[in-house]
Amino acid sequence: MLVILSIIVTFILTTLFVSNYFQDKNNYIILPNQDTTRLTDLDRTLIGLKNIIEEKYLGEIEDKKLYEGAIKGFVEALNDEYSTYYTEEEMSDVNESLLGNYVGIGAYLQTNSKENTIEVLLPIEGSPAKKVGLLPGDIIKKIDGVEYTGKEINEASNALKGVEGTKVNIEIIRDGETKTFEITRENVKIYHISSEILENNIGYMYIQTFDEGCADEFKDKYEELKQQNINSLIIDLRNNGGGIVPEALDILDYILEKNKITLITVDKNNNEEITKTTTEQHIDIPIVLLVNNQTASASEIMAGALKDNGRATLVGEKTYGKGVIQELMTLSNHAALKLTTNEYYTPNRNKINKIGITPDYIVEITSNKDTQLQKAIELLKK
Repeated sequence: MLVILSIIVTFILTTLFVSNYFQDKNNYIILPNQDTTRLTDLDRTLIGLKNIIEEKYLGEIEDKKLYEGAIKGFVEALNDEYSTYYTEEEMSDVNESLLGNYVGIGAYLQTNSKENTIEVLLPIEGSPAKKVGLLPGDIIKKIDGVEYTGKEINEASNALKGVEGTKVNIEIIRDGETKTFEITRENVKIYHISSEILENNIGYMYIQTFDEGCADEFKDKYEELKQQNINSLIIDLRNNGGGIVPEALDILDYILEKNKITLITVDKNNNEEITKTTTEQHIDIPIVLLVNNQTASASEIMAGALKDNGRATLVGEKTYGKGVIQELMTLSNHAALKLTTNEYYTPNRNKINKIGITPDYIVEITSNKDTQLQKAIELLKK
C-alpha cells in the first residue's frame, strides 16, 4: 500500500530528502522549432504523436496537459510506487502540506494497491473528519457522487479541497456496510505530537507524522512532560507513515548518546553514507516504542535506530517495511520530481525494505482495548 497524506491536498507520506534541482540546460521537452540534432527516438515519437493529434484530433487540445501527461507517464513507467512527477499546481499543494496548514476534512489517506481502493489511515484530532466519525480503515468510495479508485487518490484528494465552510459529501464502506457523511471543510492545523501523563508518572507522546517542525515540537512536548516529573516514556509511532528524514534524525539526536549511528543509506552505485548523532543525550529515562503494520518510512528509521542502539523496547506489530528514501527535486518549471534514490538500513545493517522491523514484544489489538499500550505500561511499571 502506498501511504498518502490527504488533508485536502495530495502529499505522499514517504521518507523524503528535499532539495532544489534546476534543469534549465537539460530541458528535454523539445518543441518542433528547436534544434533537432539532439533528438532521441523518444523525442521524435512524442513530436510525431503531437503532430498527429493536432492534425486529426476532434476535441480541444491543451499543450500543457499533454506535456504533463507525457512526463507523468514517463515517471510512472518506472513502476515505482514512491516515485512521481508533481505539476506546478500539485507542488504548491505539497508545499502547503509540509507546513501543516490545510482547508479540508483533516484525514490521512492511503492507497490499498491490492484492492485498488482509498482508505482512511487516520483522522486528525479535532478535525472535521474526526468530528463526524470517520475511522481508520474506512474505504472512501465516492466524493460528491463521483466514484474514485486507489489509482485516483490524487483526484480524490483534490476533490476534498475547497473553501472553508463549504460542505463535501463522502460515501464510505465500513465492514461491508455503506455509510454517508456530510463534512464541512475547515482550516485544519496539524499538530504533529500529542502528549499526556499516564499512570505511574509514565509520559506518553504520539507522533502523527514527521512533517516540518516535528522535531522542535517533540522537544517542547518532552520538556513539558519532564517538568511534571515523568520517570519513563512511551513514544507511539502507530499509523505514522513517515515524512521528512531530518526531522526523525533530529529527534534521535535528542534521545541517543553522542556518536551513535542512526541511519545507513546506500545509493545505486553502492555509495554508503552513515549518519551519527552529534549532540549530548537529553533523554535518559526508559522508553517503550509502539509500532504497528502502518509504521513506515521515517518511523522505521526511528524504530530501527532505537532498537539497535538498545535505547527502547518495541511493542506492537511488525512494521510496514518501507526502507527506501525519496529525493524531492524542484525543477526549473516549478514542477517537481520525487524519485527513489537510496535504500536505508538500521545501525546494525538490517534491511527494512519489504521486510519491516519485528518488535521485541508482538502484541495485537484485541476487541476495543488498546492491548499494545497496556503492554507498554506493564513493561515500564516493572
